[in-house]
Formats: sequence, structure tokens, C-alpha cells
Amino acid sequence: MAKQKPKTKTQIVAELAEAADITKKQAALVLDSLAAQAYKGAKLGFTIPGIGKLVVVDRKARMGRNPATGETIKIPKKKVLKFRIAKAAKDAIL
Repeated sequence: MAKQKPKTKTQIVAELAEAADITKKQAALVLDSLAAQAYKGAKLGFTIPGIGKLVVVDRKARMGRNPATGETIKIPKKKVLKFRIAKAAKDAIL
């Protein structure tokens, strides 16, 4: 049995357009607008109802190990972007 590939943006836009009875161009605009809003709102936490929340998290400095040499190194603190899956999404998928 062949492994299925994830949907492309074009396929998602086509399905959105059909479901909402709008043009593909309008559906693409909605998708692009949602992405732009998520990028702007991530610092405060951007929620997509029923799917999840995009958040910026501070990762603490920590000690690590260079796998090639075994040498202990200090990994500095940094900000990372995380996506927390909504309970509704987990329940629907799992």
C-alpha cells in the first residue's frame, strides 16, 4: 500500500473554496491572511480555534554534549516557536 503524501497548498485552497462556495483566489487570500495574522500575533499567542495555539517560548540555557567529541558545551538561552495542539484536535485525530 502506497504512503499518502500531505496535501499541498493548492489542494487545501481548492477544498476551502469548495466548502465555503468561494473562488480559489478568495480561499488563497483567506489562507495567506490567516498565516500573516499568526506571524504577527505569535508573540502574544495566536489561537486557531479547534486546531491549536502558536506561542513564543523562552528556552533556558543548559549544558549539552558534543556528540562527535563528547565534550561538554554550554547551550545559550533562546526564544523558540511552539505550536500547542488543541484538545479538540487531539480527540478528533487520536
